[in-house]
Amino acid sequence: PSNCPVSPQSGEQLSNIKEHTKQINDIQTSRDMTMFITASKDNTAKLFDCTTLEHLKTFRTERPVNSAALSPIFDHVVLGGGQEAMDVTTTSTRIGKFEARFFHLAFEEEFGRVKGHFGPINSVAFHPDGKSYSSGGEDGYVRIHYFDPQYFEFEFEA
Repeated sequence: PSNCPVSPQSGEQLSNIKEHTKQINDIQTSRDMTMFITASKDNTAKLFDCTTLEHLKTFRTERPVNSAALSPIFDHVVLGGGQEAMDVTTTSTRIGKFEARFFHLAFEEEFGRVKGHFGPINSVAFHPDGKSYSSGGEDGYVRIHYFDPQYFEFEFEA
C-alpha cells in the first residue's frame, strides 16, 4: 500500500524501529490500514501509525501476548496470550489465565475479559462486521464469540 514506508521496487530498508524488548508474535492492521498492532512476548501489545511508524499506544499485561486485533467498528483492542506452553503443565489450569482481554484503544485501559480456552490463546481476530471475534488456542479449539447486546451499548468512562 502507498501509505506504508516501504518501497516495493527497491527492496531497500527505509526505516527500522525497535519498541519491543522480546519476540513479536503477531502483527495486524486496522481496517483502514492507517494503524497496525503488534503482540509480543514482552507482555505488551503496541499500536503504531502505518505511515510514520510512530509508536502510539501500549497495552500491558502480566503474560506474554501472542496475538492482538483492532475492532473494525469501535476503539477496542483484543489481546490473546497466556503462560508459555511449557509452563502450563507445572501450574494448575485454574490459574492459567487463558482469557481474551479487551482494552480501550485511546485510554489503554482494560475493560473486559472472556474465558474459554484451556491453554494459551495463539490467535485473535475480529469479524469484519465487528459483531464477533474468534480465538484459537493451544488447546486445539477455535472459538467464535458473538458479542452480547450490552457490548454495543457500552460506554467507556475515563
